[in-house]
Amino acid sequence: MASISFKNVTKTYEGATKPVVPNLNLEIKDKEFIILVGPSGCGKSTTLRMIAGLETVSSGEVYIGNRVVNKVPPKDRDIAMVFQNYALYPHMNVYKNIAFGLRLRKEDEKEIDKRVHEAAKILDLEHLLTRKPKELSGGQRQRVALGRAMVRNPAVFLLDEPLSNLDAKLRASMRTEIARLHQRLNITFVYVTHDQTEAMTMGDRIVVMKDGIVQQFDTPKALYNEPVNLFVAGFIGSPQMNFMDAAILKENGAMYAKVANDRLTIPQFKWKALEPYVGKTVTIGFRPEDFLKEEMMTKDNTLNAKMEFSELLGAEYNLYMYVGDTRVAVRIPASGKRPEKGPYKIAANMDKAHFFDKESTKAICH
Repeated sequence: MASISFKNVTKTYEGATKPVVPNLNLEIKDKEFIILVGPSGCGKSTTLRMIAGLETVSSGEVYIGNRVVNKVPPKDRDIAMVFQNYALYPHMNVYKNIAFGLRLRKEDEKEIDKRVHEAAKILDLEHLLTRKPKELSGGQRQRVALGRAMVRNPAVFLLDEPLSNLDAKLRASMRTEIARLHQRLNITFVYVTHDQTEAMTMGDRIVVMKDGIVQQFDTPKALYNEPVNLFVAGFIGSPQMNFMDAAILKENGAMYAKVANDRLTIPQFKWKALEPYVGKTVTIGFRPEDFLKEEMMTKDNTLNAKMEFSELLGAEYNLYMYVGDTRVAVRIPASGKRPEKGPYKIAANMDKAHFFDKESTKAICH
């Protein structure tokens, strides 16, 4: 069993005034594919390296399975790690690079040969076994690095931004390959990235981190539809969620959100959560796709905007516009002629509106 647990784990670098990871508590289930995501410096790579034993723990305990591994050397943790820069030996061919760790452990040569060829077949490297790393593309090198980790039959697979050096097309295909590899190996994967698209498409669950603190640990769907705070709402999604100031009003048996000079009617199922905010200003959020078609526009859901420019993305347009002084992005189908600059009306889907407390930034309701 290769579950992973962090219990009150803190990591502080020598000479630092504050910890890079303060009091981390995290439970990763056996055989899960977990993504650690967040901006640069949020502590995600440090967290991964504490699992690997490449960083010492300042306080608290790290478990792999039922064993505390704080003082267990990396080679005895039953983990394999794939790095951002591949870390291949340039003087060795593909076969020798994949076999290197097994030979270091003095495994039987027949067993080494069997495992290398099994990994090469899975990763489509059989025809490249005699080549040196300099003769390979970035994607091929990354597959060699994956193969070298695979042959060890680890209990835990750790991947530290393994696709960041690849071009966009290759990243997309390698995402699929790594997801398939997880299904095939059926072991625990922990994957670090700053790319929220990678996180959303690959992980069973995602850990969103900021300043070393876990903001939310949930499924991709829950993170997208029910973010716990403004940071998560803004980090997950591309273009990010639109945020605007909204004054909450209650008049004539209805509740409204006043945005710029427009009033949006709030659906009744959100009233209870928003009742304490009547007469106050909150933050209202809309995903770019949560704007309605023109024929669904009514006086209860319309915002007056000014269109600045549009982006054609094949089947869709991203429209960038201002509502009052706030810039927003709206995604619409790419049917008909390209939208023109100037005054524009957009209809907000109030059933999908997200509301956040301005002071705490915590979600009020979705």
